[in-house]
Parts: sequence; C-alpha cells; structure tokens
Amino acid sequence: MAPRMLAVAAALAVASSVAAGKPPAPPPMTEEEKAAAAAKAAKAAEATKKEAELLAKYQDLTAEKYKKAHAPKPAAAAAPAPKAAAAKK
Repeated sequence: MAPRMLAVAAALAVASSVAAGKPPAPPPMTEEEKAAAAAKAAKAAEATKKEAELLAKYQDLTAEKYKKAHAPKPAAAAAPAPKAAAAKK
C-alpha cells in the first residue's frame, strides 16, 4: 500500500506544479501587428463616439416627446368659469 500512496503523492506533486506554472510571455509585437492594433483601437474609439452621439440624440428626442405629452394645460380653459360667475351678478 505504501508504494501506491507514494505514486499518488508524486503524481499530485507533478500535477500541482504544472498547474501553478506561468505560461510563457508572448513574443514581442511586430510593426505590422502594432499598426493593426492601433487601427483597430481607432476604429473602436470612432464607433464608441458615434454610439454616444446617437444615444444623446435619441435621449433628446425622448425628452422632447415627454415634455410635449406632459405639458401643462393652458390657463385659458379655466378662464371661462369666472366669466360665467361674473355674468350671474
């Protein structure tokens, strides 16, 4: 039984050392890769800017629609009632 336990312990030691090891560092980027990464970053920044502009536009449109729908009613509707009371006097 001792040899079996020794073999299991050795296997666990090897497995844990392999799992805890760090992967090798990636190779340095070439000039082409750097240029491609910069172009991709610029494209992503442009897309983000465009999305932000569209979001602001539609938020403004929604706010205007809300203001129109919930605008206070003009006071002219309440004005006829006092005139009718004044006519009765």
